[in-house]
Amino acid sequence: MNLLILGGTRFLGRALAETALDRGHTLTLFHRGRHGQDAFPEAEHIIGDRENELDLLQGRTWDAVIDTCGFIPRVVSASVELLKDRVGHYTFISSVSVYEDLTRLHVKEDAPVATLSDESIEDVTQHYGALKALCEKTVEAAMPGRALHIRPGLIVGPYDYSDRFTYWPRRIAQGREVLVPPKEGRVQVIDVRDLAAWMIDLVEKRTVGTFHASGSDYTMGQLVDVCARFSSRPVEFTWVTEPFLREQQVGEWIELPLWVQSDSLVGLFAIDNAKAFASGLTTRPLIDTVHDTLAWDQSHPPEEKRKAGLDPAREAELLRLWHSRKKKS
Repeated sequence: MNLLILGGTRFLGRALAETALDRGHTLTLFHRGRHGQDAFPEAEHIIGDRENELDLLQGRTWDAVIDTCGFIPRVVSASVELLKDRVGHYTFISSVSVYEDLTRLHVKEDAPVATLSDESIEDVTQHYGALKALCEKTVEAAMPGRALHIRPGLIVGPYDYSDRFTYWPRRIAQGREVLVPPKEGRVQVIDVRDLAAWMIDLVEKRTVGTFHASGSDYTMGQLVDVCARFSSRPVEFTWVTEPFLREQQVGEWIELPLWVQSDSLVGLFAIDNAKAFASGLTTRPLIDTVHDTLAWDQSHPPEEKRKAGLDPAREAELLRLWHSRKKKS
């Protein structure tokens, strides 16, 4: 196939590009040139910003396009309007955050999505899910019967620049005492390479419709136990309670990655993936993902600033407070 990827050099886009090229597809990458400019020399690179340089795609046709970086409906609309007569199939990367209610468990693809009273709003930080839902609607309206919408959960693995999953293999590999949220907490992750392989399968088949892609289910206890296998130093897990984390105002999701409060977005890590698995999605063992993520992370300078995870001083203070409370009780 002759494929176009909007994005394609950083994380999911990178994995999609690698998979497509490995399968012998012809590939064009349209990206801003900010990351991985030297990646995939065998692909065609068109350097431009989709918000104001779409004219660089004029006069070209492709069998299919994969849109990895659409967040604002206005911008996505411009892309799909330009491409709808130039491509046969459009894949849009959305998110499980589109749903109106993520306090529910086992949400299916037909659950109500979030909406905006004012659809001109473009604040992605405040309205990420609702904007993604509107982007899906925009693509479907322009290319009915030719669109595939993928709603991933937490994508993990090598080249994950968010640090949300990566924090745990890295921190546990450092050894010593590690503060961990309740061990029964749900964790649902998908390795970026498994996601990419399945998505290229769907594109090759011209599959249409909406699919979740949240991967396999684990508990926090299972996750950290796997991470501990790669620590060369003694490690001790101190499991703290949710009331303690609330009292100390520990931030969920980013400050303490993969932890969400029990009355918060627990459905985020309990999405129904039956449709994806029935369509051919397969996931590798968690131990492989942890190993490869840690190996990739350890190639970075130790002093590199991280985007998620407890600051060491903050963790030490929380542990001191926890043990002090336990002694008094």
